[in-house]
Amino acid sequence: MNLSQFLSILRARWSVALLIFVLTVGTAVGMSLLMKKQYTATATVVVDQTRPDPISSATYSGNPSPAFMATQVDVLNSDRIAQQVVRKLGMLDDEGWRADWMKATGGEGSFEAWVVAAVKLRLEVRPSRESNVISVGYKSSDPLRAAKLANAFVQAYLDVSVELRVDPAKQYSTFFDARSKELRENIERAQAKLSAYQREKGVVIASDGQLDVENARLNELSSQLAALQAVAAETSSRQAQVQLGAGDRLQEVVGNPVLAGLRGDITRAEARLQELNSRLGENHPQVIEAKATIATLRARLETETRRITGTYGVSNSINRHREVELRAAVEAQRARVLKMRTAREEGSVLLRDVENAQRAYDAVLNRLQQSSLESRTTQSNAYMLAQASPPLVPSSPKVLRNVVLAIVVGLVLAIGAALVLEFVDRRVRTEEEVSELIGLPLLGVLPRPGGKGRFRRTPLPLVSAAGLRRLTAPSHREA
Repeated sequence: MNLSQFLSILRARWSVALLIFVLTVGTAVGMSLLMKKQYTATATVVVDQTRPDPISSATYSGNPSPAFMATQVDVLNSDRIAQQVVRKLGMLDDEGWRADWMKATGGEGSFEAWVVAAVKLRLEVRPSRESNVISVGYKSSDPLRAAKLANAFVQAYLDVSVELRVDPAKQYSTFFDARSKELRENIERAQAKLSAYQREKGVVIASDGQLDVENARLNELSSQLAALQAVAAETSSRQAQVQLGAGDRLQEVVGNPVLAGLRGDITRAEARLQELNSRLGENHPQVIEAKATIATLRARLETETRRITGTYGVSNSINRHREVELRAAVEAQRARVLKMRTAREEGSVLLRDVENAQRAYDAVLNRLQQSSLESRTTQSNAYMLAQASPPLVPSSPKVLRNVVLAIVVGLVLAIGAALVLEFVDRRVRTEEEVSELIGLPLLGVLPRPGGKGRFRRTPLPLVSAAGLRRLTAPSHREA
């Protein structure tokens, strides 16, 4: 089909096409004028994730993710939001809503669920593409009611956002409270075991001062023992020298002034005895007196020597006795230190139990304080940006848009109807169609019956394509 054929069809079927076009446009205009005016009130809410959390001190990312914004849209469209709106506005007590429910359902089902579904039908939630602003629109025949419901949905969304944040925090707070009590009991039991063990062993596990004191005492006793052993060894060697008869060669004996004086007196007496003996003879009374004097001096020297050397035996005995006592004290102190170390090593397990229980309790207590603060918060990350106000211009019906669409649809329907009628009842309308249908060249064109004036190349509207094919069949040509 070329353009001339298409135009010829439209000229032939113009009445039908015009009728369909007028009906379509008239119906659209009539319905637009008869439709009840609807008003759409819009409130906006912003979801802010850039401010730091005042409780956990966590900073959100710059812009919300598409999944997060889609979640917020789903929350706004949820039944929970609509239920809060219905309850807050008292729609369940409205007799008009109950009458509509009875009329629509016959009293079957849940009245609240039906009202919630009816309210949600006129709700429209649109998130912005490149920002974190969400538009909440509500459509109603009453502009005041539309604004009231839009603001009610936004406020319910803000309240539910807080609840969604507070409810888990309350559950966590209850859990951590119970857990903190259990951990406190664990701490008390661990501390009781540690205290009983310290009383039993007589040690303080948490302090190193007692062990340091005992170690210092052990070191002091060890030093005293070493010094006493050296003294005892010296006195023992000197006693052995005395027992061997070499006591007069001891330093204390040789350096003693009394013994030195006696030895000098003996030397002088012996010199005088020798002189008297050489001069007077052995039986002279002076010689005898000199010998007696020398014997007396020698006796005194031996006595003083024995007195001095005798002290070494006593000193050696005392030192040995002290050494035995000091060695026993060192062994006792060493055993005490070892016992204390063993007790501390065994008690360190109980001390670690107390420390671990304390750390666990502190961690749970911190979480309890944080969850307790979160359970009392009244803010969320969503804020109302602008409240809805009663609109002055109705949002529907849009008469101009409907008329334009009706014109476009009417033209399509009119042209489609003309083409359908033409395909159902095909007519020969141009000379080219005659040549195409009979397969013969066109020799001439007769004027239209009843025509006046010059010959005109007009279509043959009374001849159908099927009839023309029958007339040009071979049987008719032979006849």
